Amino acid sequence: MAASGGTGPTGVTGITSVAGTGGFTDTALYAANSSGPTIVTVAGGTNIPLPNFQNITGFTANGTSTVFTVLQTGKYYITYQVNTTAALLINTCLLLNVATTVPGSVQSPVISTSFINNTVIVNLTAGSIISLQFFGAVVTAVLVGGGAAAGAALTIIRLS
Repeated sequence: MAASGGTGPTGVTGITSVAGTGGFTDTALYAANSSGPTIVTVAGGTNIPLPNFQNITGFTANGTSTVFTVLQTGKYYITYQVNTTAALLINTCLLLNVATTVPGSVQSPVISTSFINNTVIVNLTAGSIISLQFFGAVVTAVLVGGGAAAGAALTIIRLS
């Protein structure tokens, strides 16, 4: 086997890059409803309670876990799912600050269904409040429940 040669001269140092932020968010929310409650909806809108399996950092929840307050301004990825025990003809949406529907968050099935989901990316300011709602019909909705099954779930992740 031949002997290795000597070490060559050190190359030129490259340009220093901009420091990153680590790439991980410390602002995220997951809240679900796994208790299988009956929710009597009103046409104007009924918030869906999400009191189970909560993992919340950078948000606060009200006492009934129907309204979540954003603590930091930023761009957010929001997804929700609603799973009922029977097919219903009912709409869902995300409501911002009690009165404004989050653009792109409305799901209005044209046939009865038992599973509704949606995903949006929106800019939110600190102090904004978010809720998941049934609206548009007066019905009795029974969410799937029992054990680890979630009848409704909301996930919010700060992207930047």
